[in-house]
Amino acid sequence: MKRSKSLKLFLMGATALTLVACDEPQEVAIFETTEQCASQVGFDKDACESNFKTAQVEHIRVAPKYASAADCEVDFGAAQCEVAPQTTSNGGSVFMPMMMGYMMGSMISNSARGGSAGGSSMKSQPLYRSADDRKSFRTGDNHKVSGKTGVTKVASNVARAPSTKTSTIRRGGFGAAAAKTAGRSRSYGG
Repeated sequence: MKRSKSLKLFLMGATALTLVACDEPQEVAIFETTEQCASQVGFDKDACESNFKTAQVEHIRVAPKYASAADCEVDFGAAQCEVAPQTTSNGGSVFMPMMMGYMMGSMISNSARGGSAGGSSMKSQPLYRSADDRKSFRTGDNHKVSGKTGVTKVASNVARAPSTKTSTIRRGGFGAAAAKTAGRSRSYGG
């Protein structure tokens, strides 16, 4: 009995250490345009463009989807939403926010600097700005990234690829206003 209790405590401690080790900050690069990326010292123009194209493809997959433009604009602001390439099951339009920037893990992989791909498997991903926090970029899973462009560190959960959004949502949930209303932060569009 004593041995199994000791083993349980050991495993719990090892699990906690593993979780802490996995949550180390990751260095990423955040840009609004490929020109901004290419003008950053040490960044390769071709890699900047390639990462932007990857983020555009991911944008269609990971952007939150809304049943109406008005619902989308509640979360992202007037004229900040576009028609998604998907349609509803009865053929209606689906709306999603416009991509406002992109994040890439290039600093770790060295690929944006024209070097060979190295330690990071993080794909480029689109970034958005919510209506109630226009200064900060957010991921498709509504994780706050940064308010500035260039190289920065983010929590490892922020650097993970966002989930695929396959259903539409009807009401707001992106940003601080919904968090205040609900009393906690929520995710959207799953």
